[in-house]
Amino acid sequence: MPFGLGKSRRQREFTSLLDDDIVGLLEPGVEIEGKLTISSGILRLNTHFKGQIESAATVIVADKGEVEGEVHTRIISITGRVKGNVHATERLEIKEHGVVHGDIYTPCLVIDPGGYFEGQCHMPAPEPTPEAQTAPNPEASLLPSR
Repeated sequence: MPFGLGKSRRQREFTSLLDDDIVGLLEPGVEIEGKLTISSGILRLNTHFKGQIESAATVIVADKGEVEGEVHTRIISITGRVKGNVHATERLEIKEHGVVHGDIYTPCLVIDPGGYFEGQCHMPAPEPTPEAQTAPNPEASLLPSR
């Protein structure tokens, strides 16, 4: 059988992720405690982790994944459970069945139907763009001149 013909579409997609982007894959049966630092790529966590996660890229907390502790990352997608504060500099997603108990800090928050969040959300105010500062006020032309 030629390579890859017997694999399902999902298996081929998963294999391509492994080849390209995933730098850490923690599945059930592994329990970790401590500090985890990822400099690039995707960490897929599908087991219990207790401690601190520092990632310069992406963290995926899969459906069986449980995190107890603080997470600092660029992007995080949660289908499992996180108990602790989450700092995502770019995007935080809570998928269906995903649960977050703790404060979140992110400029972009997406919660799918069935996702759960309990805590405070801290979103930075967007920086004004140079165009917004110099753009004419459309309401000014509606005011009567005196």
